[in-house]
Amino acid sequence: MASSTPGGLQVSDRTEAVAGHAEAAAHQGYGVYVRTWVWLLVFTLLELGAATVALPRAVTVTLLVALALMKGSLIVAYFMHLRFERLQFVYAVLSPFIFAIILFGAIAPDAIFRVH
Repeated sequence: MASSTPGGLQVSDRTEAVAGHAEAAAHQGYGVYVRTWVWLLVFTLLELGAATVALPRAVTVTLLVALALMKGSLIVAYFMHLRFERLQFVYAVLSPFIFAIILFGAIAPDAIFRVH
């Protein structure tokens, strides 16, 4: 018999989702993790390059934030296994992230274009 969680999800639904994820992960093997790791390494090298090349400060900050967001998205999707989760759970986890981006967008212009 299925029971309900505080979020309204049925335990049997959750169990089926976990089983489906395990089956999908077993089908893909470790290759997806190796590919994700390689992309994270590429993004890290790009970050190092962006930090060492003399670019305008606004371009450097924007590039570093964009690369950090892409790395975070890969980590959340593959290493935290949210790629296989229900969309409600993904929204619950990512909504603070979205609010942080909005807050950053509101504050960043003041920090980037600050006159010394």
